[in-house]
Amino acid sequence: MPLEPKDSLLCELLQLARDLARSAGAIQRDRFETDLKLDTKSAPIDLVTEVDRACEALIVEGIQAARADDAILAEEGHGDDKADAKIRWIIDPLDGTVNFAHGFPRFCVSIGIEIEGLRSVGVVYDPLLNECFEAARGEGAWLGPRRLRVSEEDELGRALIATGFAYDVHDSENDNLAAFRNVIKVARGIRRDGSAALDLCYVASSRLDAYWELKLHPWDVAAGYLIVEEAGGRISDFGDGPPDRSGREVVATNGSLHQELLKQL
Repeated sequence: MPLEPKDSLLCELLQLARDLARSAGAIQRDRFETDLKLDTKSAPIDLVTEVDRACEALIVEGIQAARADDAILAEEGHGDDKADAKIRWIIDPLDGTVNFAHGFPRFCVSIGIEIEGLRSVGVVYDPLLNECFEAARGEGAWLGPRRLRVSEEDELGRALIATGFAYDVHDSENDNLAAFRNVIKVARGIRRDGSAALDLCYVASSRLDAYWELKLHPWDVAAGYLIVEEAGGRISDFGDGPPDRSGREVVATNGSLHQELLKQL
């Protein structure tokens, strides 16, 4: 059975997030490997498509129809991020746009929900694999009927780790390359797949042992943070401080590897 929180509000929010993520994912599945109109945002490699916008519009309109008083922070600018709202939705309608645009099958829908500033619900849906990662505060993290747990690996030399590079990598000296060099010399392997939300879910499901990245955004991490935490993992910034809600510095591990990975970063 899928996750069904005992708390009625969490249950309501999770079901709505789940339904909207699957509906947006259906759009992505239908438009995958079709002709797309590409635009750029912050940099030439920072892409947006009409599919991003259509998915975001569907999700935002669905939230507004069901919960008009909630705040909405969405990557492409739809919605109203009301400062005084009790409940806040944080949406990446298509995480992995560059992959999607190139026909590389690694992208997802990510929806995180905060209640009074506390991470409370997370849904990440991979439409091609039909995998829906879910978490509710205090209820664990789940993939369908399977409760997720992070790996038990405690040696970096046996760890599979993921990372990514920011859209300003062509111009910025803070480009993650030094950290990449350090980690690749000691880890079993590094993957760079282009979807932060899925990388976090893969840490939660023990497909990866750890993940780090710089210069992300709240919509990249809002759902994945909770999914990792509810699966027993650990999240921090590079200084081992509280996880950065903005995504500026992200280190997510199974816990056992956390200090060793921080040393390399």
